[in-house]
Amino acid sequence: MSLTLDTYRLLGRSGLRVSPLALGTMTFGDDWGWGAGTDDARKLFDLYVERGGNFIDTANVYTNGSSERLLGEFTRDNREALVLATKYTMLRRPGDPNSGGNSRKSMVASVEDSLRKLNTDYIDLLYLHAWDFTTPVEEILRGMDDLVRQGKLLYVAISDAPAWQVSRMQAIADLRGWSPLVALQIEYSLAERTVEHDLIPMAQEMGLGVIPWSPLASGVLTGKYTAADLRAQVTDITAQGTTSPEGTRKDVALAQGSLTERSLRIAEEVTKVAAELGKSPAQVALAWTLRNPAVTAPIIGARTPAQLEDNLGALDVEFDATHLARLDEISAVTPIFPHNMLGRDMTRTVISGDLKIQTHA
Repeated sequence: MSLTLDTYRLLGRSGLRVSPLALGTMTFGDDWGWGAGTDDARKLFDLYVERGGNFIDTANVYTNGSSERLLGEFTRDNREALVLATKYTMLRRPGDPNSGGNSRKSMVASVEDSLRKLNTDYIDLLYLHAWDFTTPVEEILRGMDDLVRQGKLLYVAISDAPAWQVSRMQAIADLRGWSPLVALQIEYSLAERTVEHDLIPMAQEMGLGVIPWSPLASGVLTGKYTAADLRAQVTDITAQGTTSPEGTRKDVALAQGSLTERSLRIAEEVTKVAAELGKSPAQVALAWTLRNPAVTAPIIGARTPAQLEDNLGALDVEFDATHLARLDEISAVTPIFPHNMLGRDMTRTVISGDLKIQTHA
């Protein structure tokens, strides 16, 4: 059965209702050389909202702050009807050691800055953007809870962090009565499935809705790149690709490790399946992520209205078992310990013998 943007889903173990595709706004603003200017960004925003979409994702540093500023303009007339998600962690002022990281100081200053740019009194959902390996989890959780109590945040979440730290944080929040994490934003696509080992099962167990970023693997799964792109020498890749989001989309795909021989093989199969289904490769790749019951809403990062229209068509894709098996085979990842050991017949026999045990899953 087809979905629509106004077929809302609950985010994690909260009562917050969000669309099944989130509008990513890292493309709002052309500061990095590959985004959408103000007029096109406005068209993207209006198209998404007119279709019933309400879940909008940004971050404090996207396009050097232009993303949040543009959203502050675009949401003036319908702010309450939208779920605005932003993030903190990334360095806002080079040279200032406390303008980035996961500390309370970084968090509070970043939230205040985001509130000003977004032209709002509150942020619906704040993510910790990336794990910094230095800040105590209690400091993060208490800082988030304080901001919730002050009414500046409604919900809190986390992105790009180890599964054991996230589960530990959720347990602490539960035990101390602090605001729980309601979402986990992670890279997840046919080209990046290693999160199926621990992060996604953890999110299901701990009550976090999974929000995949880069579900098209930096555009690779749309089929627009070839082996020639992989072999090409990108100009000044060290400066443009590996240390900065500036440059071209291909620079970013190479620097993030999304454009590889393996991902190109996967993209080729996606393209074949798409042709058989009468859909675009992007629609097939997005629809595949939506099949995972842990996933709440993949983030779509279109640059043009035509791309966004195409992405929204993912809600209409219906697979058959053969197509799913082909996609699963080409994208499969090797199990890691302890999952490989626990899945062996010998291990299961030693644990349960020939007992037949029905589970709730």
